Amino acid sequence: MQSLKILLLGAAIGSAAVLPASASSSAWYNSEGGKVRLVTSGKPDEAGRIQGALDIALKPGWKTYWRDPGDAGVPPQLDISASTNIADAQLSFPAPQRHDDGYGKWAGYNYPISLPVTFTLATPNQPAVIDADIFLGICETICIPVQTRLTVDPTSDPDNADDAALVKASFTALPAPAKPDFGINVLPGDHETLVVEASFPGDPEAADFFVAGERDYMFGTPARSEKDGKLIFTVPILDRPSTTPTDGGLHYTLTSSAGAVEGLLPFP
Repeated sequence: MQSLKILLLGAAIGSAAVLPASASSSAWYNSEGGKVRLVTSGKPDEAGRIQGALDIALKPGWKTYWRDPGDAGVPPQLDISASTNIADAQLSFPAPQRHDDGYGKWAGYNYPISLPVTFTLATPNQPAVIDADIFLGICETICIPVQTRLTVDPTSDPDNADDAALVKASFTALPAPAKPDFGINVLPGDHETLVVEASFPGDPEAADFFVAGERDYMFGTPARSEKDGKLIFTVPILDRPSTTPTDGGLHYTLTSSAGAVEGLLPFP
């Protein structure tokens, strides 16, 4: 963690909210820079999946982070191991913005944001209770790690229209899947750089490329250049695993004035 002073306040940061929860959402959890709750759309689908959202209501001047915060920050984390009949929970991320606030360069959001979550039941058609341990950074000049447990019984009020609308909007806001005319092509690099060619509609000056440092990779801020009329992003590889993984890939998001797409790129 670089360039930010981190204020550690123990295992529980902030104060439990006194606002009552909607039946298919948790209570709000208050911290100095905003509040957090977990919302679900109610009943699972036929495959045993429940859509939800980690709803982060930031106060003006505060921020939170994308899946890879950049030079400094705390990426959102969600642990459902204490839940009943919940086998998995996958966080998704709307397109971030790149910021340099004088304390560090970071990727994330400086406005209220809802991060979509897909929960998967261990046994479909059986009761489930979500007990989610949440850890994320809500930061101004000081970053306050927010750590709490949010509890939801998704079937308590499965027809809650406000909750369902919030969850649907969070998924609608996600980047579209990358495609040939809006995405990236990996170019030859070396052990210390990742190089990609970007294709996108809209103004080149508005385009940006974000890649998540996962599986022990760490990346610096991309440098922009142009080659044969194409926008090139060269990303420093600051750290990497001793052995290159052979399964999966790295999440990336490409933004432009016409929207955003996301995908996986091979491990460099």
